[in-house]
Amino acid sequence: MGWSPLIEIRWHGRGGQGVWSGSAVLAYSAIKAGKYAQSFPQFGPERIGGPVTAFNRIDDKPIVDRGPIYEPDIVIVIDPSLLKQRYVPQLLSGLKKGGYFLANSEKSPSELREELKLPEEVHVWTVDATTIALEEIGRASPNTTMLGVLLAATNLLPVEYLEQGILWRWPGTVGERNINALKRAMREARSDPAKEVVSV
Repeated sequence: MGWSPLIEIRWHGRGGQGVWSGSAVLAYSAIKAGKYAQSFPQFGPERIGGPVTAFNRIDDKPIVDRGPIYEPDIVIVIDPSLLKQRYVPQLLSGLKKGGYFLANSEKSPSELREELKLPEEVHVWTVDATTIALEEIGRASPNTTMLGVLLAATNLLPVEYLEQGILWRWPGTVGERNINALKRAMREARSDPAKEVVSV
C-alpha cells in the first residue's frame, strides 16, 4: 500500500447505520489476522440520524496511542447525504496525501472528485453501497458493504478474516448476507487513482 505499518482509518456516517459496528468488525478481523487493532466511536448528543464518527488503528506491533485520529490514511463515508460540499472540510480534515477516500455513492469516483473538488493527491473509490445492502442484506445498512470497498482499494486484510469478523458480529443467515454484500462491493467498487503519486 505504500504507507507505514500503522494504518489509521476514520469512518463517517449517521446514527443507526452501523458505523461503529463496521469499525468493530474491522478491528476484530485484524486481530484474527495476527495484527493489533483499535476500534472506538465518537458520539455527540445527536439522536439516531445524527452524524457519527468511528475510528480504527491497525498495526503490526502493540498500539500505544489511545487518542483521537487527526490524520487518517483512509476516510470511509457510509452515508451519501454527507457527500455535499458543506461537509467536505470535515470529511477531508487531516486526510494524508496519497490517502484513500472511500464513499457510498452512485456517482463514479471521477464525478465525485470533480463535484466535491477532492484533492488530486487522494485516491477516490465509490460503490453504491446502499443498493447492495438493500439487495443482499435486506436493509439499508452499508457498513459491511463499505468494508468490501476497503478491501478492494487497499488489500488491507485477506477476505477470510473479514468473513470471520462478520460472523462474529452477526452469526447465521444475517452474517452470510453481509458477507455476500462485502464480496459484491469488492467486485463493483470503482476507483479514480490519485493524479500525483505520493508516498505516505
